[in-house]
Amino acid sequence: MTRLEHRVHELTVGQLAERSGVAVSALHFYEAKGLISSRRTAGNQRRFARDALRRVSFIKVSQRVGIPLSDIKNALATLPEERTPTVADWARLSEAWRTDLDARISQLERLRDDLTECIGCGCLSISKCALANPYDRLGDEGPGPRRLVVPGGPCGHGDDAAGPRPAQDSGHGTGGEGGGTPVGTPAVQDGLPDGCAPACTPEG
Repeated sequence: MTRLEHRVHELTVGQLAERSGVAVSALHFYEAKGLISSRRTAGNQRRFARDALRRVSFIKVSQRVGIPLSDIKNALATLPEERTPTVADWARLSEAWRTDLDARISQLERLRDDLTECIGCGCLSISKCALANPYDRLGDEGPGPRRLVVPGGPCGHGDDAAGPRPAQDSGHGTGGEGGGTPVGTPAVQDGLPDGCAPACTPEG
C-alpha cells in the first residue's frame, strides 16, 4: 500500500521511493545530480519535502519520452526552492517546454505512421525508396532517417540529441534511509550518461 497520510509533510527516502515508484538508488542519483534535494536530521537521515513527489514524477515521465536528464535539470531549476511550487510555477515550466514537446510528438507520430514508407535512411531496401530516395540522394542532407527527422526537433541535431533511452521499470523500493536497491532494479553506476538512471514502477 503506497497511500500517504495527508498530514505527512516530509518523507524518508523509502517513503518517497514507494509512493513515486522510483528506486531508492535512482533517488540518490537524482539528488547527487541536483534534481531533487533533502535535509538531514540530527541522526543524518534524509528527509524530503512532500512536493518532491511531483518533481520525481516529472523526472520519471520526462525520461520515459526520451528527454535528457540535463534538460530536465534545467527545467526544474526554474522552480522555486524555498517554497512549494504553485500552479503558476509549473505553468511557466510547461510553456517553456511546449515547442520541444510538440516537436517530440510530431517525431513520434512520424515514427508510428511512416515505417511502411521510405524513411530516407539509405537502406534502399523497399520499393518506395527508389522513388522517395533515389540513389540515396537524401544522404546529402545529413545522417539519419531524413524523412522521419522533424526540423529543429529532438532528433534533428545528431544521433544522440534525444539522449539515451530511459531505463525499463522493474520493481519498486520500500527501503529506509540506507535502503538497498529494490528487487530487480540495477544499481546506479557513477558516470552514467544523462537519462540512464534506473527507475521503476510498482507492480500490481
